[in-house]
Amino acid sequence: MTDATTNPATLAPERPVWRIMRDFRKNPLAMVGLAMLLVIVTAALLAPWITPQDPYDLRSLSIMDSRLAPGEVGFSGISFWLGTDGQGRDMFSAILYGLRISLMVGVIACTTAMILGLTLGLVAAYFGGRIDTLVMRLVDLHLSFPPILVALILLAVLGRGLENIIFALIIVQWATFARMARATALSERGREYVEAAQSLGLSRSRILFGHLLPNCLPPLMVLYTVEIASAIALEATLSFLGVGLPATQPSLGLLISNGFQFVMSGQYWISVFPGVALLLLIVAINLVGDRLRDVLNPRNIT
Repeated sequence: MTDATTNPATLAPERPVWRIMRDFRKNPLAMVGLAMLLVIVTAALLAPWITPQDPYDLRSLSIMDSRLAPGEVGFSGISFWLGTDGQGRDMFSAILYGLRISLMVGVIACTTAMILGLTLGLVAAYFGGRIDTLVMRLVDLHLSFPPILVALILLAVLGRGLENIIFALIIVQWATFARMARATALSERGREYVEAAQSLGLSRSRILFGHLLPNCLPPLMVLYTVEIASAIALEATLSFLGVGLPATQPSLGLLISNGFQFVMSGQYWISVFPGVALLLLIVAINLVGDRLRDVLNPRNIT
């Protein structure tokens, strides 16, 4: 038996990057979502250079510019394209900085949750027995509670703050990744390349992370995109409820909350524009994730 037998790539059709991108481009709606996502991410990353105001700097805010309509020129001479909020904060600047926070929270929380859940899921599937039972009972217990309830309890204990909300989202999401990783690893555990690796005397860690892991990643990457959108939406919900980020870090959820009281008085832009930005971000991520699900599906490999 040769070493090639232990290589997972020899047992599955090769999927080079260029072929994945070619299949991805076949769906116009997915390309629209990808373009939207690239524009949003680029604008968020360049926020310090393309915005007229730093919404974190209280010295740059003026109460004289409070609740100006879109397009009005403020007391400071700045033209506010999307208007201002109750504190005189430029909505365009606040939205781009809020997008930075939303993306950072979603990526950091989901990446950490995936690493944790993936490791536990692989270990549970490979070793089985009591380890598998213990891990899956923890997963079942965790998933029996609504995510927002778990996050609310954690934040009630830990308090508001960026680090605390990221930690809460990690705790909320790890179980979903663990269940998916275990289910995928169970279907791969009996494959020939795993048996070949065991017969060659390879270490368990090498089998887990060198052979099982690559074949478990495609469905987990699809779940990863979905969970990023869920984390962003959950962070916005928690901030809207006043238990997420502090007022000095205006996330999209906090911006929507700040303007909610002014909607009925006709000052819609304070809540509507951050809500539209949040909606576009989540829709773009979901469009990309839906297409990745089809492209990375082994049944669609030709």
